[in-house]
Amino acid sequence: MAALIETRDLSRHYPAGDGVVKALDGVDLSVPARSFVAAMGPSGSGKSTFLNLIGCLDRPTRGTYRLSGENVADLPPDRLADLRARRLGFVFQSFHLLPRADALANVELPMVYRGLGRGARRDRAAMALDRVGLGGRLHHRPSQLSGGQQQRVAIARALVNAPDLLLADEPTGALDSRTGLEIMALFQALHAGGMAVMVVTHDEAVARFASRVLRFSDGHLLRDEARTPVDAAALLAERAAA
Repeated sequence: MAALIETRDLSRHYPAGDGVVKALDGVDLSVPARSFVAAMGPSGSGKSTFLNLIGCLDRPTRGTYRLSGENVADLPPDRLADLRARRLGFVFQSFHLLPRADALANVELPMVYRGLGRGARRDRAAMALDRVGLGGRLHHRPSQLSGGQQQRVAIARALVNAPDLLLADEPTGALDSRTGLEIMALFQALHAGGMAVMVVTHDEAVARFASRVLRFSDGHLLRDEARTPVDAAALLAERAAA
């Protein structure tokens, strides 16, 4: 299968006084399309820097990064913004929803930036919310939704432009264990439908749902492990039956 993500010597260094902080240093990696990957490590390991580079939110100090064969490291800002809008979806621990807007308007937002008409935006936003189980909550504001429902709105917003890759940074960190399990089941369902998913986490309980685990430490990729993922939906069913 062709590589969705390919990096060579990918590095991000920051000046610090008379020295340099090597937040990420020399990462070589190839990730096929339709993968479910967890990037793991403690605080300061480089995993979030890696996510920012893969998500085109930052530029490498050195090395190359190809997304579906396209070298994105040197793209101008307008091209990078277009690439993020078309091919990448982002989900964060803090949901980053507009508090005065309902779920539908929050999900429409990425399409506003792409210039889609109002009718098309609303139809696609409603479909995305239905896909994450919130078809009956289109006009609820964030304050009227639970934490898990707010995260589902954020996931719908990330999906609405049909990205190649969904990037999630500690997506269950603000949720209770059952709701977090529901979110991981949703990610697994999206992956089963053909979407690539990358989750950044410090939690083994989250990483167990991925089929590949990247372990970072001190800016280096230490290990790249393939594994059989735990089925989150089956766990939910077991808990419901208990």
